[in-house]
Amino acid sequence: MGRKVTLATCSLNQWALDFEGNLERILKSIEIAKAHGAKYRLGPELEICGYGCADHFYESDTLLHSFQVLRKLLESPVTQDIICDVGMPIMHHNVRYNCRILFLNRKILLIRPKMQMANDGNYREMRWFSPWNQLRQVEEYFLPRMIQEVTGQDTVPFGDCVLSTKDTCIGTEMCAELWKPRSPHIQMGLDGVEIFTNSSASHHELRKADQRVNLVKSATTKSGGIYLYANQRGCDGDRVYYDGCAMVAINGDIVAQGEQFSLNDVEVITATLDLEDVRSYRGENCQPNMESEPKTCHRVKVDFSLSSGDDIYLPTHQPVTWNYHTPEEEISLGPACWLWDYLRRSGQAGFLLPLSGGVDSSSTACIVHSMCVLLCQAIEDGNSQVLVDVRRVVGDDSYRPRDPRELCGHIFTTCYMASENSSEDTCSRAKGLASQIGSTHMNINIDMAVKGILGIFSVVTGRFPQFRANGGSHRENLALQNVQARVRMVLAYLFAQLSLWARGKPGGLLVLGSANVDESLTGYFTKYDCSSADINPIGGISKTDLKSFLLYCVEQFQLTTLKGIVAAPPTAELEPLTDGQVSQTDEADMGMTYSELSVIGRLRKISKCGPFSMFCKLIHTWKDVLSPMEVAEKVKHFFRMYSVNRHKMTTVTPSYHAESYSPDDNRFDLRPFLYNTGWVWQFRCINNQVSQMEANTLKP
Repeated sequence: MGRKVTLATCSLNQWALDFEGNLERILKSIEIAKAHGAKYRLGPELEICGYGCADHFYESDTLLHSFQVLRKLLESPVTQDIICDVGMPIMHHNVRYNCRILFLNRKILLIRPKMQMANDGNYREMRWFSPWNQLRQVEEYFLPRMIQEVTGQDTVPFGDCVLSTKDTCIGTEMCAELWKPRSPHIQMGLDGVEIFTNSSASHHELRKADQRVNLVKSATTKSGGIYLYANQRGCDGDRVYYDGCAMVAINGDIVAQGEQFSLNDVEVITATLDLEDVRSYRGENCQPNMESEPKTCHRVKVDFSLSSGDDIYLPTHQPVTWNYHTPEEEISLGPACWLWDYLRRSGQAGFLLPLSGGVDSSSTACIVHSMCVLLCQAIEDGNSQVLVDVRRVVGDDSYRPRDPRELCGHIFTTCYMASENSSEDTCSRAKGLASQIGSTHMNINIDMAVKGILGIFSVVTGRFPQFRANGGSHRENLALQNVQARVRMVLAYLFAQLSLWARGKPGGLLVLGSANVDESLTGYFTKYDCSSADINPIGGISKTDLKSFLLYCVEQFQLTTLKGIVAAPPTAELEPLTDGQVSQTDEADMGMTYSELSVIGRLRKISKCGPFSMFCKLIHTWKDVLSPMEVAEKVKHFFRMYSVNRHKMTTVTPSYHAESYSPDDNRFDLRPFLYNTGWVWQFRCINNQVSQMEANTLKP
């Protein structure tokens, strides 16, 4: 009957500039798509070179090697008899574009440049690419000689065009275009395009997946149609984790769902759908071409059918309910997959973590444990690539993990770095957690190193600083805390480099950090302390979410030690104990609670609030617990801390991006690091507003 089409979309774990590996994964996905009967295969954005090339997009080598890979794809027998839709950068008239190349049987059908760029948050596409702003216009693109030799074509269509097969019409969107107010699928749907495709490089954030799903469903609810969504997966070399979620939708319903977090480098999702369902839906709900538009879509015709003439017995995919992860599950899975990509691609032999027995470092430890659980499950499920990578990391070609605890002992080293200010409680909690997850654990006393450094200072200056509890000044107190934290950082790197050597094993370890997003906001950590590390899986996660995550781990992984860790007050343990008990707590030091910080952080970044705007919002949010004067003091205190410590963000450990209010200075949150910390004008506006409110309250 020629009405049913089988389409394939995929999630690929591509790596920036890994042209060899990227090519292999693309070919593998096409091979799987064909094996499932698909006639169209869609891949992620910029999949040939990797999305995260950043300023390497400026280099002619990146364009050259992308075309070399494209030639390999065109020549491969794997790509025959299926329309392949791949992504790469292309220069046209000396302008770089982010493009999709659609080809069939050694012929390029069209090149579609991206028209609406992602240029906010973590994205800087306008830095490297220009948008194609010639709506529904097409030009000739002159192919490089190496491609002409394969295709026999001198030029191909380049621009805003769609592909018209013998049985349907296919239109392209690219990542951010789905999120923009004027999404291309709107006009394409009105002009009779029946299949929409979206190649994406969309990163994971906590509680974000539903936005993506709702946008895809909405795109086909309004005007009908089939929607294919492809996304990158994994760590391609930066702070973000691309979380897959490939999907297929029709007329507002999801009919096929890929995994959000997975260790599979290649995942292909296929769906068989009836084109007549689209036509029937539109016949009742829509009237294509009835709106006044300047010009219809330019159609590139191809002598090829996605359907066959004998498909009456071919079953079609039915709607499914999307399975969303809880935020606790997302923390367990996303950073774990990101850590594994980083470890296996870094060439190191495992991780080392300074484990303090508090919520933050325990969260990092639990994420590594979750990673080991995922690895063991993947190996049990027959993932040969994971087994090869695990064997390379542990340095044993015959190794096969028996369980997560045993694997954890091979690749994860934890150490409790005690000082005279450390309590027995935190020591026992760290030891207990290490025992339950199976890490190789060490107890290290840093007092000798601290006294040695202070001794050097005393010899040079003739002065010996004292803690505030012993009569010292604030400056002395802070310096004595910082030297302990920095000694721990030095020792962490020493043991990371040499602990395996001391055990007669090859390789070094990556140092893991454990500063949460709220501490980064206020700068409540020592510059170059034990939170300074190679990578930090929790640097974009709030303290509130981390506590919930640890409670989840108690049930999910039976890590009962975590109950005591969550119940204990957060403390740095850098000041002297009082009667053997902790006297210093994080929230007292910061002058605000972690829950308050989370609210403030969202207002600062997401709501774009300066001090005055934040005050104006918080007097309503906190009206039941704080007076306007108290709100004003909280806001002013936060901005003082934030601005005084902002310089620390220039050296903060690269962290997994998980929160939309992250203060990451590298790319996401571009702010000065030298402030006038008095905020004179801003604070005066707040004070004036408080005075006015108090005066109005006193009026009879």
